[in-house]
Amino acid sequence: MTATIDPTTDLYPTRLSQPGAVIDREHPTVWGSPEDGPFDAAALKAHEERGFTILEDFITPDEVEGYTAELNRLAADPAVRDDHRTVTEKVSGEVRSVFEVQKISEKLDALSRDPRLLDRARQLLGSDVYLHQTRINFMPGFKGTGFYWHSDFETWHAEDGMPIPRAVSCSIALTRNYPFNGGLMVMPGSHRSFIQCVGETPENNHASSLKEQKIGVPTEDDITRMAGQLGVDQFTGPAGSALWFDSNIMHGSGNNITPFPRSNIFMVFNSVENTLTEPYGAPAPRPEHIANRDFTPLR
Repeated sequence: MTATIDPTTDLYPTRLSQPGAVIDREHPTVWGSPEDGPFDAAALKAHEERGFTILEDFITPDEVEGYTAELNRLAADPAVRDDHRTVTEKVSGEVRSVFEVQKISEKLDALSRDPRLLDRARQLLGSDVYLHQTRINFMPGFKGTGFYWHSDFETWHAEDGMPIPRAVSCSIALTRNYPFNGGLMVMPGSHRSFIQCVGETPENNHASSLKEQKIGVPTEDDITRMAGQLGVDQFTGPAGSALWFDSNIMHGSGNNITPFPRSNIFMVFNSVENTLTEPYGAPAPRPEHIANRDFTPLR
């Protein structure tokens, strides 16, 4: 499926001076068909309705072991720790995330092109795709801090210039996700509505928002209303599981006060028909290691 996009028209205004309205999403979550890839018709229908899909045993135990070793290698490398692409915990100083990992790890670059990922991303988005963002995430035991409720697309639209929510994220768990160690929570069906947020985007907002997001988050009233209507699900399961979720789904995570750490590989695929323009709600685009502007299709 193709769509004509006028990037000069802001279809999802946000970062307003006053509270706005809820915008009904006019774009689909699933752009392809069952014939286009590995998801069958039932899986696509469920993804369209809920905005997310959990696949257990997405990668093998041997692959989990190999990718875990790669994450530990990167986190222990002083050059990576001092790199501008690395984000540390606000309080503990431990590594929280490393961005643009396809540029610093051949193993993770190859994973982004693996047919298990690439075929599903192309099917969901109905086109060739490129990597909008990649990162590895760590949530250490006792010290890992979560993220407040938010829609990724709200940030990508306001600060990166992504025109419409035609992007999908894949989070691959390298540790078991329990209900109690800070696992990702999602509101099923919330991807159908765009929540406008209040507050002007500060200059270089990414420098602080990647540690603790305060701008571009919904109000407590919005969250209360949506949770009451839609409920909350959580991504739990063994290492090797994968969560595919729509760019506009409302999600968040709590702090990890258990001794059980979490880590995952996170890759965002965007349609080549939805490439970035100028930010819709920020003074300047975020750096390219956070919002990639090389739109070459993945092969």
